[in-house]
Amino acid sequence: MAAPDCLLRRILARSRIATNQRSEVVCRETLYLLDVLRYTRDLGFTVYFPHAIFTGDDLYDVTLSDGDCRLRATLHPKLNGLVEKNVLRRGTAMRNVTLAPAMTGLADRAEDESFIVVSMEVGAFEGNHDLDQDSLPWIGSSDVSGPLLANRKLFLPLWNSVDFYGDAWRRTAPTQEDQEEMALRPTATIKDLRQAFLNHDVWVMGTILRRLIVRITAKSHLTYYGRADRNCSCPYQALLEAHDPSGSVSLVLWNSVCVDWYCVLMPGDIISLSRFRVKQRYNSEGDDIELSINSQKPAAHITVLPEASVAPDCLPPPATKFSFCSSEELASRPHGALCDVIGLLTFMGRAERTRKGSELLEYRWLRVQDGRSSWPIWIQLFSTSQPEMHCSLHPLSVFMCSRLKVVQAASGLFYLTNTLYTQLHRSSRRNRYRRLPEVRRFLDWFRQQDEDRLLRSALIGGYFVYPPPPVSLEAYMRQRRGEPGFLSGAELLREMDKLCYKERRTFCIQATVTMVTYCRRGEEERCIFWQDASSSQSSPSSADSSPRRLPSSPVNHSTPCSGSMLSKRKLLLHWDTPQKRRPRATVQHEVGNMTTILFGNSREFLEDDDDDGDEEEEDQANSSYATCPTPPDFPHVAVETLVMPYDLDHQKEQVVTVTMGGCLTYDAVFTCDHYYTLRLKALSDGVCIPAIFLPESSASSLSPPSPSHDNTWASILSHGAFSSHAPPPSPGDLIATATQLANERLVCLLNVYNLGGDSEVVISRAFNNC
Repeated sequence: MAAPDCLLRRILARSRIATNQRSEVVCRETLYLLDVLRYTRDLGFTVYFPHAIFTGDDLYDVTLSDGDCRLRATLHPKLNGLVEKNVLRRGTAMRNVTLAPAMTGLADRAEDESFIVVSMEVGAFEGNHDLDQDSLPWIGSSDVSGPLLANRKLFLPLWNSVDFYGDAWRRTAPTQEDQEEMALRPTATIKDLRQAFLNHDVWVMGTILRRLIVRITAKSHLTYYGRADRNCSCPYQALLEAHDPSGSVSLVLWNSVCVDWYCVLMPGDIISLSRFRVKQRYNSEGDDIELSINSQKPAAHITVLPEASVAPDCLPPPATKFSFCSSEELASRPHGALCDVIGLLTFMGRAERTRKGSELLEYRWLRVQDGRSSWPIWIQLFSTSQPEMHCSLHPLSVFMCSRLKVVQAASGLFYLTNTLYTQLHRSSRRNRYRRLPEVRRFLDWFRQQDEDRLLRSALIGGYFVYPPPPVSLEAYMRQRRGEPGFLSGAELLREMDKLCYKERRTFCIQATVTMVTYCRRGEEERCIFWQDASSSQSSPSSADSSPRRLPSSPVNHSTPCSGSMLSKRKLLLHWDTPQKRRPRATVQHEVGNMTTILFGNSREFLEDDDDDGDEEEEDQANSSYATCPTPPDFPHVAVETLVMPYDLDHQKEQVVTVTMGGCLTYDAVFTCDHYYTLRLKALSDGVCIPAIFLPESSASSLSPPSPSHDNTWASILSHGAFSSHAPPPSPGDLIATATQLANERLVCLLNVYNLGGDSEVVISRAFNNC
């Protein structure tokens, strides 16, 4: 029970306007969001939200606190976008929170009724939001363990529907009856069940009471099948592959059986099974069967058995052996081939999501090296219903994964990705697979490696694309089968606004470049840039021709001002350098309609041979140079966009930074902290899109070496990187030649990624379309 002077309790008490009637109430003081819990709505949705238009299948229960107590309420579906874009998250401060009763109920006390958060103001308000959640008392019925406004037993993970979430999932087997009998024998075999089912024998048409003893050989990820038009309280399914001496079969765990047993049962375990049903295997033909295991009608009986308790002649054979494939062998494997891998994790990318139908799938890119070839193994690893193991992944750890499949890309490159039965495995001295030749060979190679060299090569986080896009427009069009799918600028902005948190998509537009900037992260005010003078002087279009920050919610966002117009006089650019004098940025005379601002960073062009010349130059600077005006508005690169060298001292912070919902908690060092931005003007409607360009990051060890080219703007953009066969041009030289981009019609491939409120646009390729 909350304290009598609790702010939330007083406000809810004021919401009663008449006997057994309640009204909306507004909390003007600051409240803090302690937790966000997701679940699927059910058939009762329209009762609570009769006027809500279609907003997706999810509902969110939020825990609010005033610092003295806490209240659980349901977020109105019209506010779901704030959660889905990670604008509304744990620790968020809110004011003017409007709470409405979930229904006009007949409850006698405020504590007996559920409330809906109808509106709020989100911002960085002052106050202490680092609250000890567990120590705060609940207001009334808010301490319920399940969802408030739907017939669901469990909450879902916030960012995917594959992992399990919450304390309800058992980590140990339910209490079992002691097995008094030793040398247990089955009373049915898989072969018996299959033959009886095909023959339509009566004893397999209902509940099977006979005992089956099998060994689990593989476990699938969880499948959540909850739907808004169904009221199933625990809609989960999982598959187990199992065998006994007579054959193999699929076991289908349904609903709460998953909650009780999914985390308990592991490949290699021997189980005794009874009270199940035999059915024809889903989506199969012929004599394939599956065993359906439910929590009721009938309630299945499962027991984990030690091997010593099973009669030796009835003991299921050992689990299927691993089929390890080395980096040397993978290149020759066909598309779709299954394999297991073991190696050293040397790169772990940031968490991203991709859309499959209405579902968002979470994944990250991994680079694994096993010492068998100079080529690494690239893996696009999706969730495997092993959240703890995914959270423990980090560079320089041994990575072992089974049941991956080969994906052969059109470019001739390949990578591995998940199947239904993909599983991560921990490395342990007790695991028998340590004795396998492939594992021992890898461990021998690993022990011979130089730790300092490995540490220098280990990377984490950052923007990454694999396989790399084509380097020519013709090759890109072939991949797209002649359908590039061009968007207008306005269409692109609309698609960007639809993206959910960490969702990434690739788009294509036709555009010209009107501005190029170069700067370092954290020193954006010292950027150097070239700008098309005609573009800077023209009036903005109705869609705003200046770069703009793209807000994803209507809550307390502001639009930055455009950059100042540039003077035609000489400018002194403030850039801290160890040299005696700072490099100077000068404005060249206009060539046509182009104005170029140069950052000369070569000493021979900055220093004279004698000190007298230096003094004269300084005097001229004092009289004829002015400080650089406010730099133009352009997107600043996010922390998670830049690759970080793996740091043992900040391992936990780095891992959290690149996960869903993570943020940087220390001053990070990056492998490359400078970047370019290009302002793209769509040819279709004149809308301008600011895009980040990372040619040096793309040319790093993460990507295959770029082919040799001449390091002109056209070739750098088409390859997405500097040439790997020549030193990269200096930023000053590259900006100086940006006039090459004037009036060039480009086909631009843009990777758009939602950072949580704002969208990041990275240009991966740009092809000349003259």
